[in-house]
Amino acid sequence: MLEIVRYTSDKVREWNQFVVQSKNGTFLFDRSYMDYHSDRFHDHSLMCYIDGRLMAVLPANASGDVLYSHQGLTYGGLVMSSQLTITGTMTLLREMNALLRDAGFRRVVYKAIPWIYHRLSAEEDLYALYHECKARIVARDYSTNIFLGANLRWERVRRRGIVRAERAGLHVETSDSYADFWQVLTDNLGTKYGVRPVHSLAEIELLHGRFPDNIVLYQAVRDGEVLGGVVLYVSPQVVHAQYSSATPEGKSLGAIDLIYDRIMHHDYKDYPYFDFGRSTENADGSGLNETLVFQKEGFGARGLCYDIYQWEL
Repeated sequence: MLEIVRYTSDKVREWNQFVVQSKNGTFLFDRSYMDYHSDRFHDHSLMCYIDGRLMAVLPANASGDVLYSHQGLTYGGLVMSSQLTITGTMTLLREMNALLRDAGFRRVVYKAIPWIYHRLSAEEDLYALYHECKARIVARDYSTNIFLGANLRWERVRRRGIVRAERAGLHVETSDSYADFWQVLTDNLGTKYGVRPVHSLAEIELLHGRFPDNIVLYQAVRDGEVLGGVVLYVSPQVVHAQYSSATPEGKSLGAIDLIYDRIMHHDYKDYPYFDFGRSTENADGSGLNETLVFQKEGFGARGLCYDIYQWEL
């Protein structure tokens, strides 16, 4: 028997334990991460049981008559048990559509979880979206990632950056203090794009406090001054660069090159994948930032698409 219910706060422990044990979940789906911005979204997450066993959860929010697989997350489709079959997934989506339709929803917008984050193959949802939901891709974002085991040679400009940084006396350290780097990041984003970081300083400090092993700050420092930094989101399969920025002097001295050398060739060299994240400027994935892509490709990164699907109920 299939049962789909809305998530409520009394189910937080069950939800979080399931995410840890799932085949494609990351700490972004832990309620301690998701709920930090619960005031901005009307949560409508779903929990799916088959014969009394929790087999999938859908992090989601409602806006009008549209259900989104959560707008506050970079990715977030069905988080699935390794025991969920393809036929079970198709039945689940069929029943979920009927439930949402009866609740007054008219459309679903669904962010698929990129495959590099899967601990086991987990694309049953993509097959079911096409054949059961008649979904179509409405946005495709472009990210770049590295198969760390492939050991692709860095471009010369990136290797020379390491040499410059070392000669200039920069060194790399991890830090639990985000304030100095956040000022560098905020100044850069404001100057180049007229925007602010997605997270405020208070929010990133809160999240780092909740997930100290998953949210890690690396900084390039000289004489006590932070010249650049990278904030990592670390999940079981992927080390993801959530934020990366340097001062004008840090850029000229290769601060970011030095940090990534430490991350990729030393501290996280045994991880399967490194993900630089999106290199586009618009919500639908258009507006490719070719300068940014060029920098990432210089480290050996190659293409990965983040897709968003939509279907009518």
